[in-house]
Amino acid sequence: MIDPAAPLTSSLPAVPFADVKARAAAAIGAASDELVDLSHRIHAHPEPAFEERFASQACAEVIERHGYTVERGPGSLETAVRGRLVGGKGSDGPRIGVLAEYDALPGLGHGCGHNTMAASGVGAAVGLAAVRDAWAGEVVFLGTPAEERGSGKEIMLRDGLFEGLDAALLYHPCDRNHVECAPLASEDVVVTFTGFAAHAASDPWMGRNALDAMIALFVSVGLWRQQLPTHCRVHGVIQEGGTAANIIPSRTKAWFMIRSADQAYYEIMKRRFTALCEAAAKAADVEVTVEYSGYASTMKHNRVLADLWVANAAALGIEDQGKDPTSGSTDMANVSWAVPTIHPDLAISDTPVPGHTIEFREAAATPRADRTVLLASTLVAQTALDLLLDPANAAAAWREFRGEA
Repeated sequence: MIDPAAPLTSSLPAVPFADVKARAAAAIGAASDELVDLSHRIHAHPEPAFEERFASQACAEVIERHGYTVERGPGSLETAVRGRLVGGKGSDGPRIGVLAEYDALPGLGHGCGHNTMAASGVGAAVGLAAVRDAWAGEVVFLGTPAEERGSGKEIMLRDGLFEGLDAALLYHPCDRNHVECAPLASEDVVVTFTGFAAHAASDPWMGRNALDAMIALFVSVGLWRQQLPTHCRVHGVIQEGGTAANIIPSRTKAWFMIRSADQAYYEIMKRRFTALCEAAAKAADVEVTVEYSGYASTMKHNRVLADLWVANAAALGIEDQGKDPTSGSTDMANVSWAVPTIHPDLAISDTPVPGHTIEFREAAATPRADRTVLLASTLVAQTALDLLLDPANAAAAWREFRGEA
C-alpha cells in the first residue's frame, strides 16, 4: 500500500470535527492502492473531450463499490457520471458536490493532470462514504467531461445536474499550493473559409483562395495583439490549409481561442474577432463561418469555502501560497456562478513545471503526484465535512454568494 504522504499520517486534522476528519483520511489511506491505480490507468488511457468512456466507467465502478447509487450518462453527455449517497443521519442537510475531471489534451495526453483530478474526486467520495454514519445530507459525485474543450460543466449546468447543491469542490494539479484562482473568460472559435478551387499554375485567376483569407486573419490577429490589454489572449492553429500546392485551396479551417480576465471586455474581443474574420473573407472574396462554443466564464470565488479549505490544509502542513500569477481557463468557473464553488490547486511537483507540457504530463504519474492525489482527496473530503457537519457553514457560503455578507 502506498503511504498517503507524511502530513496525512503525522498531523491532526483541523478542528472542529477532527475525529470524523481523521476517520475519513484513514479511509482514503486504506484505499490508496485503489485510488493511485485509478489515476495511473486513466493516465495510461488518455481520452479527449466527450470521448472519456474508459475514465468515466472506471470512476463509476469505484464509487459504486463504495456505496454510491450511480448514473452513467446523466443528462445529455454520455461520459458524465453522477453518484449519490445520503448520510446515515438522513437526507435533511447540505448537498455537497464532489467533482472529478478526466479528459486529456489531443496529442499530449494528460498534460494537465486530469487523471489526478479524477482519482482525487473519487477518493474524496470514498472518504465521505466511510464516515456516512456521522453526517446528514447528501454527497453528489459528478464526473465532468470535456474541460479542455467544449465546457462539459456548462452543458451539465443546463442539464440541471448542479441544481440543489450547496457547494461544489474540485482540486486541480499545479506546481504550487493555493486555493484562489482567477481563470480567464474563454471560448473556442472554429473559423472556416470557403472559396473555389482552381489549378494554381494554369488558371489561378479562376479560383477564390481560402488560404489567403486564413493568412490574412492570422496577420490581423497578430497586429491586433499590440492593442490588446495584458489580460487578454488570442491564439489559434490551422487545422486545414489546403490539399496540394498546385490547387488553389477551396477550404481552410482554424481553431482559435479568445480569452480575457475581464468579463465585459471579453464581449468586446468577441465582436472584434468576428469582424476580423469577416474582413479577411471580404479581402479574399470567399465565404466565412465563425462558430463559437465551449464558453468558460471568469470565477466567482467563495471566501467562506476557501477559508475552510485553507484551515484544513494548514493542519496538514500545507501553506497557501496565494493566487497564481498565471492563469488559463476552466468551466469550473461557470459552476461558480450557479453554486458556491472553490477550485484550489495542489502541487504535484517540487519544482516549477508549466501545464500543458510533456513535463507536466510525466509529473502527473509520479509518486509525488500519487501522494497529492491522496492529499487532495483528504482535503476535499474534510472541507465537505465542515459543511455537512455544520450546515451554518453552507448557509454562510450562500450568503456570500448572494452578496448578503
